[in-house]
Amino acid sequence: MARVSQAHLDARRRQILDGATRCFTRNGFHATSMQDVLKEADLSAGAVYRYFRSKEELIVAIAEETFLLIRGAFEAAAERNPPPGPDLLIAEVLETILEVRAGEPGADPRDFPRLMLQVWTETLRNEDLAALLRRGYEEISGAWMGLVETYREAGILPAGVPAEHIARTLIAAAQGYITQQALFGGIDPGMLRDGLRGLMSMGPAPDRRHGA
Repeated sequence: MARVSQAHLDARRRQILDGATRCFTRNGFHATSMQDVLKEADLSAGAVYRYFRSKEELIVAIAEETFLLIRGAFEAAAERNPPPGPDLLIAEVLETILEVRAGEPGADPRDFPRLMLQVWTETLRNEDLAALLRRGYEEISGAWMGLVETYREAGILPAGVPAEHIARTLIAAAQGYITQQALFGGIDPGMLRDGLRGLMSMGPAPDRRHGA
């Protein structure tokens, strides 16, 4: 019996995950059955169940891959010395992620944000997925806190605010962008970049106590 190569196994796993991702993005996790995934991937039940025993395993695998994609994009952008400012960094990371997803056949710019919203919602009932999300959040938060220290060493960020608070705020900005894109569409990452840049350039309020 001929031995199946690792490349063939990897390609088949990719085929299954891509088919499941399209189904989940189009119809949601709970409205998608394993039969739907089999049809979308154009594979037999035996071929699919060899890799994933249930829909829940597929969801976890897709979520894990998504978190790795996000973390990898942040790490690649942060490796530059000096790293770009928060306004540029967040926009570049989001553009990288959306371009990867948009490169898939028939992809829509809202596909990835919609998938992320589903993943976040699913963590409320799936403890394995929740643990994965917490780990991914901690890793990205740690990367941001490291960047905050780099900004401070470069003299472009004052020391008054804890690094964790800044990291949480920047992550919330990215999550908010993803949510708005999923719900409304038509939002370019450049909008987030420009908005952050505008907020970062704010100066102190004028003193009006003496008619100034």
